[in-house]
Amino acid sequence: MDVRMTGAAADRRQAVRPWRFLAGLLRARRRPLLTALAWSLVEAAPALLAGLLVATAVDRGFLAGRPGVGMAWLGLLGVTMVVRSLATRLMFPHLAAVVEPMRDELVRAVAGAAVRRAADGGEAPDAAALSRLTGQVETMRKLVSMMLRTSRELGMSVIAALVGLLVLSPVAAAVAAGPLVLALAAFARLMPALTARQRALVLAEERLTAQATPIVAGLRDVAACGARDQATDTLRALVSAQAAAARALARAGAGRRVAVLLGAHAPLVGLLVLARPLIEGGRLSAGEVVGAVTYLFTGLEPALRTILDTLGGWGVGLAATTRRIAETISVPGPVAPDTPDTPAAVPTGHELRAERLTFAYAARATPVVRDLDLTIGEGGHLAVVGPSGVGKSTLALLMTGLLRPTGGRVRLGGRPLASIPGTLVRSRIALVPQEAYVFAGTVRENLAYLWPPGDSPDDERLRASVAAVGAGPLVERLGGIGGEIEEPSALSAGERQLVALARVHASPADVLILDEAGCHLDPAAELRAELALAARPGTLVVIAHRISSAARARQVLLMDGTTVLTGTHPELIDRSPLYADLVGRWHDDGTR
Repeated sequence: MDVRMTGAAADRRQAVRPWRFLAGLLRARRRPLLTALAWSLVEAAPALLAGLLVATAVDRGFLAGRPGVGMAWLGLLGVTMVVRSLATRLMFPHLAAVVEPMRDELVRAVAGAAVRRAADGGEAPDAAALSRLTGQVETMRKLVSMMLRTSRELGMSVIAALVGLLVLSPVAAAVAAGPLVLALAAFARLMPALTARQRALVLAEERLTAQATPIVAGLRDVAACGARDQATDTLRALVSAQAAAARALARAGAGRRVAVLLGAHAPLVGLLVLARPLIEGGRLSAGEVVGAVTYLFTGLEPALRTILDTLGGWGVGLAATTRRIAETISVPGPVAPDTPDTPAAVPTGHELRAERLTFAYAARATPVVRDLDLTIGEGGHLAVVGPSGVGKSTLALLMTGLLRPTGGRVRLGGRPLASIPGTLVRSRIALVPQEAYVFAGTVRENLAYLWPPGDSPDDERLRASVAAVGAGPLVERLGGIGGEIEEPSALSAGERQLVALARVHASPADVLILDEAGCHLDPAAELRAELALAARPGTLVVIAHRISSAARARQVLLMDGTTVLTGTHPELIDRSPLYADLVGRWHDDGTR
């Protein structure tokens, strides 16, 4: 499944047809699906033969004064039940071979699509992707499993019951056919309303996840800004909308009961009412009446009731969920191939500039960054300092393009960052977060991670970067450049940071942004790594964990939550009481 999403493809998402999308998933697993269907035919044997065997047992056995013969025919019906149980047991592994790989493919597709859109900068990070990845994919897996298991078995049962009824008595089949057709027609008219209301419920759940997640994650900021009532009202409105959608779906679902009453119960009542005149007129025998009732009562009625409930409940849920997942990961038609970077999209140099840059985590929230104008020239060295929670890490994400600003813009080399292809941005700007990422693999693979595929650095460059940031003893302990990192969690937080710092030192990036990337190192180790990165060609931006990083920088940006100041370290000591206080606390305890 191709899960790439282009701008044109995003505009065509509404054209996605859920059943076609689901059919494509199932088509890839035809063999186990056909095998399960074959066992379903065996499972349908009791539904096909029940009425015929009961009618024969009554007419040729019990009514003919031969109870032993009647019991023998009923015993044959018991044998078909045993065969059905065996077929069901043999069918389940093939059903699992359809459902479980489909779930794995959907998880990869949803996660890949969300990461790709965020990384390419084409869309804002999708907060609702968590709902799709955890809730909707699992819901789809369960619903597909239930639908295949139930509809397969019961669909065969309905067909078998109707065929058996027709073979037993065309008159009885005619009595049942009329109400059944009316019930199916009524249910077909009800399905669009059920599907629309189920979709409304799915979207309401997505909105709840997407908008509640940043509110819950930012409870400290909500309390600090006095926005508790506003956050409560927002969450209450979202929950109320979800509840209203659920109630609307439940009301529409009541129509299923009418269809079941018409299609399953009316034929049974009609046959019982007409039984006496049909028997007296020689159109039916007593055994045929009992056999027809057996088909209707044990075959058609429960199967039809369950099928309508299944389609009206699970089927509607599956259609809505499948459509929503398909809209976000599937493209109806060929996907346009990636085009090479054009000269107009390539930045000239790597000057980083913020122009009236603004960002808020919600529409009515106080901006974390407001109207920031900042220029970091090529080869610049900037330190960003300020109390915890004032938006320093948010600024780092904005400057890398991982967050889209709500106002203003960021330029790289004169070009708006949002207009530069994501792959090019990632090759020019590297971010090292506080929690360093190290994966299972060789040391070489970890250190060369930021290089584009097919363009890896040589080992000498990697060794030079390792030595420069002070990671030499760690790499030697791991077995050298070719050594294996089998359990990244076995490394300490500081060791993982050393790997990440060596990785970014060896990268081809022109702009390095360190977001407290040495916070788990001791001051001497952090000093060595930071000096090595500052000596490297290119621009260095340090979100400072220790104020000593600001003393080493050529330019300092001070954030205090409402305003920003820029200047050199000595200038800010004179101009800003907050900055002087931060410097004083560093000298007092040596930890800031």
